[in-house]
Amino acid sequence: MKQLITLTFFLLTLTAFAQKPCEYSTNVTDSIGTYKITNEYLISEKNFAGKISYVFFSLAQTDGLPTLNLQLIQKSKDFIKANCFDKNSKVFLQLENGKIVTLLHIDQENCGTLVRDDKGFDNRIQTGIFMFMKDNFEELKKSPVSIMRIKYLTDVEDYIVKSELTSELNGKVFHPNTYFMDNIRCVE
Repeated sequence: MKQLITLTFFLLTLTAFAQKPCEYSTNVTDSIGTYKITNEYLISEKNFAGKISYVFFSLAQTDGLPTLNLQLIQKSKDFIKANCFDKNSKVFLQLENGKIVTLLHIDQENCGTLVRDDKGFDNRIQTGIFMFMKDNFEELKKSPVSIMRIKYLTDVEDYIVKSELTSELNGKVFHPNTYFMDNIRCVE
């Protein structure tokens, strides 16, 4: 009986700490190299005064180099100003342990795309690729994120990173503050 209790406790402990498998939207290896990217994950959602914005993360690995893909989608019937990424753009992540992790944008200017939908809304889709710095990559595995700052070409925007977010878009529950702790292993 004692062995059964010990075995049950061991299995429950193992299940509690088991990591879910990595899910990729793309995972390709060919003669040119390897490329894999995780599924998009909702980090922030704002819906206020007829303006809606979403921030999605996905992690990519290209021939062993991990990067963060950030996608910002804005929707409004009013004018949406363009926030451009350039070589000086950065993402700053303040961790709950007090450390700040900086990610650098690739050297490519991008101001996004504006698309008008059939309901009269303007939709701006902005994508940026950010590189991890070698000395702070490990920090993202250790502590949840509390604040994110995105530095654009001409503007700065701050986001409080929630521990739990229920999307108004699809009703799914997300845990943005532990995104890197849960997923960075998928691109190592």
